[in-house]
Formats: sequence, C-alpha cells, structure tokens
Amino acid sequence: MPQPPVGAPQPPALSPPLPPLVVSPTALVVVDRVSKWFGDLVAVSDVSFAVEPGVTALLGPNGAGKSTILRMLCGLATPSSGSVHVLGANPRTEPAIAAEIGLAPQQEAVFGFLTARQFVRASAELQGIENADGAAAEVLRTVELDPDDTRRLPTYSKGMRQRVKLAQAIVHQPRVILLDEPLSGLDPRQRLHMVELFHRLGDSGRAVIVSSHVLEEVERFGSNVVVIAKGRLAAQGDFREIRALMDDRPRQLRVTSDKPRLLASGLVSQQNVANLRIAEGELIIDTDDVVAFSRTIATVSKQTGARLFEVRPLDEDLESVFRYLVGR
Repeated sequence: MPQPPVGAPQPPALSPPLPPLVVSPTALVVVDRVSKWFGDLVAVSDVSFAVEPGVTALLGPNGAGKSTILRMLCGLATPSSGSVHVLGANPRTEPAIAAEIGLAPQQEAVFGFLTARQFVRASAELQGIENADGAAAEVLRTVELDPDDTRRLPTYSKGMRQRVKLAQAIVHQPRVILLDEPLSGLDPRQRLHMVELFHRLGDSGRAVIVSSHVLEEVERFGSNVVVIAKGRLAAQGDFREIRALMDDRPRQLRVTSDKPRLLASGLVSQQNVANLRIAEGELIIDTDDVVAFSRTIATVSKQTGARLFEVRPLDEDLESVFRYLVGR
C-alpha cells in the first residue's frame, strides 16, 4: 500500500481497526480504505463506505474532506491509497463511466457569456444527448428555472446559479449524482423543492450523494448518513441513530437568571448536574442528560423563586458534535 510522503503527518490511528467493508450486491458506489494526501496534508484517512440507490448524506464540518471524497468519486482526483468504484468501475481510469456520473461542485465556474439554457445544453452535448436543447429546457423547468430566460449567468442570484449547476449535473440522467453543498444560497421554498427532487431521483434507482455541513439539512435528505470528521469516517448509518449519539453526549449549558447564586445552590446537588460554576453572573452547567435537566431546572427555579431568562447550549455547533463522535 502506498505510504504518505516522508515528513507528512500520518493518518490518525484507528482503534479498533476498521472491519472489512461489507458491500451489498446493489451498491452503486464503493469506497474501500481510501486515503488522500496533498504533500504534507492528509485530507482523507482510511475511509470506507458503500452507497446504494437512494439519497445518502455526506455530513461533516467545513474542511472535513467531503469535497475531496466527491472529487475521487467522479474521477477528478486519484486516491493515494485504497480504491473507489462507481458502478463496478474505476472512475479515474475508465472514462466511459463519466456518462453515468453527474457532478454539481461547490465551486462556481460558469461561462459568463452563456445563458442558463446554453450552459446546460453544452453539458448535454458533451454527454452525447441527441436533442440537447430540448433536454436542457426540460431539466431547467425541473429545477424551476425559465429555459427561455435570455439573461447571462453572472446576472443570476446564487440560488439560481445553484439550480443551474444541478440542472447540468442531471441533464444526461446519470445513475450516480454527486452534489456538493447544493442547498447553499436557496430560500426555504427552493430548498424544500430541491430536497423533494433529490428523493425523486433516488426513488428512481439512482444513487444521490449530497454533502452538507448543516445538520438540519441532512435530516431532510433521508435516513442514510455518512459522517466525515477530520478526514476520517466518524459514523455511518441511519440518521436517527447517529442523531441519538449526538443527543446523548455530555452537554454544557449557560443559564441566565436574576438570582444566579440562589439557583446554583438548588442545582448543585441534583444528579443530572455533573459540574456547575458561576461566571460573570451566569451559570455554566455540565450535564449528561439534557432532557432530565430541563425538568430539573424548571422545578428548582420555582422552588427558589429565581427567574430564568435563558438556558442556552454552548456546544451545539457541528464542530463540537464531530469532536464528540471522533473521540468516542
């Protein structure tokens, strides 16, 4: 197996070692013990997962390695070690497989002199679609854009350009669709429509892999989630099970009250309060059971006569969630 260059950071040791990847016969995408490094930077470390038809969310904070994984899946990058197979083929060495892959990258690189229809039509022509213009018009309507709009792409809003990128990714009806942060810049109604479209594509037998760093977005995509953190596979499986792991982790809360010391005296002996301190007139509380604590603080507040102004989590950001998953 190829090794990182001398002097490069070594991929983090996994404990326990990863078991052999079990692949279903229906899997359309297989990532097996893949690592990718760029000089001294290890971007992806020993990641394995398989994707079946339907919508799969690739969840991770910015810089986790999601885009690098997507680039390897579509053949734009070569794994430094391990293997990637799409529909049973290596997308890097077998160009014919490109016709079965659609990519909407996070980065924007559109031709400023083209309309949306011209841009999508060019993609259709490159894929050998016979009626490229008709296919472009149809797919633009699918993403709720006017195919007869004569404005040039630079005049479009970010949300409109996102939908143009999605249109060119699916105009040739690929079996594997890779979408990198596709909901960025869309308004709530457009997001709902796009999520519905993802599910329709997945229900038609395609593998739709959608990357995101927004936990609430992922919940809408479906149950199958691959969690990437610091280039490693942190968790994989049903979203509800992974979310339960996140919800069961120790939490830190900030509590604001008109009588913080009195409230603290009532909370300090409670079983679901692991640690408590007062900082700048506010309570900083560690708890292993947020649900139980929410009942406890309401009761103690009433008993002590202390008014509650705010109970706010201090570690609800995605970075803290992934640190917890990686450290488990």
